[in-house]
Amino acid sequence: MASSLLVEDLTCSVCLSIFTDPVTLQCGHSFCRWCAGEVLAVQPRCPQCCQAVVTEAQDLLISLYLRHTWLGSRITCRAIQPSEHTEGKKICAADLCPEHEEKLKLFCITDQQLTCIICRDSEKHERHKFKPIKEADAALRKELETFLQNVSGDISAVEGLADRQREEISKSRKKSENLMTQISNQFREMHQFLTRREKQIENELKQKQEDEMKRMDESLRAVETVLCENRELQVKVNSALEIKDSESFLKSWTEDENRKAKRASFRPRAKELRVENTSFSLWPYESHLQFFVWKEMLEIIQPRAERLSLSNNSGQTVISNIGRSLIWDHAFSSSQFTSGQHYWEVDVGSADCWKLGINKYFLDYDGQRYAVCDQGRNRNITISNTPQKFGFYLNCSSQQLSFYDADNMTHIDTVDLMPHSVPTSAYFHFQDRDANHVLKKVENTAKR
Repeated sequence: MASSLLVEDLTCSVCLSIFTDPVTLQCGHSFCRWCAGEVLAVQPRCPQCCQAVVTEAQDLLISLYLRHTWLGSRITCRAIQPSEHTEGKKICAADLCPEHEEKLKLFCITDQQLTCIICRDSEKHERHKFKPIKEADAALRKELETFLQNVSGDISAVEGLADRQREEISKSRKKSENLMTQISNQFREMHQFLTRREKQIENELKQKQEDEMKRMDESLRAVETVLCENRELQVKVNSALEIKDSESFLKSWTEDENRKAKRASFRPRAKELRVENTSFSLWPYESHLQFFVWKEMLEIIQPRAERLSLSNNSGQTVISNIGRSLIWDHAFSSSQFTSGQHYWEVDVGSADCWKLGINKYFLDYDGQRYAVCDQGRNRNITISNTPQKFGFYLNCSSQQLSFYDADNMTHIDTVDLMPHSVPTSAYFHFQDRDANHVLKKVENTAKR
């Protein structure tokens, strides 16, 4: 009779091993004495049918039938040979709980680890949440597939940023090359006196190019670093998902703390990164190099004053008959400018307060401080000395207004104009009756 029994008939449903000192509960279900004692100590109910058990564990009846059957069989609890009923699967040490030496059948959601049935009822896992291995496998795979989609999406976005940054770097290099050619051509039209200045401006251009390349290269490195990290994470997640066996997959994922940490710390980075646009500029040297270098050559070239063409809305404004001086109040140039580049130079003398620029954009001095007014917003600036002459340069094509110390042609500040700011007019405003302020409009050097 014993030989006709299956291995499952001699296996305890708690420890999943061959019965050791088998006992039978009142409901008829049998277990190892030690297993029954462990289970009933936690809850006095049958582990299989949940029927209440009133007998103490030590008083449970010995199952003589199972004991005799177990003795008559040649199966030991420590060596289970493969058979047609076990499908040839051999239980190895890696498949057993290291603490209880039982088959790992559950996954503890709380501790993120594989456990056995005895672990579930132990104090160590009290109030923990468990799932069967297959359910845990399906849930984690679904989470990782969604996570992988987010990583892949971020990689695509970051790749787009990298492409755009490379495009901007290429534009900047091309613009730099064009400016270098333009500057060289203009300098060749000058005499030996200009050779030294040409080298100075070329060095300034190269420095600006290096600074801009450094800024954009740093941005590209940051983008490529994120891209590399995301790709590395993508590879690791893909390698984990390629593991088909549920136990191996869960153990591989949960035991790799570095991979888990990277997943926990991951966040899409594409929106945090930005493409550094090229802002390469040498201000008026780009279009009027000869004119501004000419301003530096006052010892050999003398500027000439032009007759002002001004209009005003106040009867208090006085313009001299020869059109070279403006006393009190404010005035606008009669001409409106829609294209080209234009430059004005003003000798402010000892004026207490003045404003110079174009409509809604101007340099303001109140007797104590200098400020740049941009669409009604004032921004204080510092000027190291106290110039007597100021120049302002309007570039309609680039939509910029630049201010200069006209005594030595030192750049003071540049304002970006709002779209549709042109056509516009030059603006002059003084508040000092005693000063005679000469406004010099340099003859038009604009490219119309």
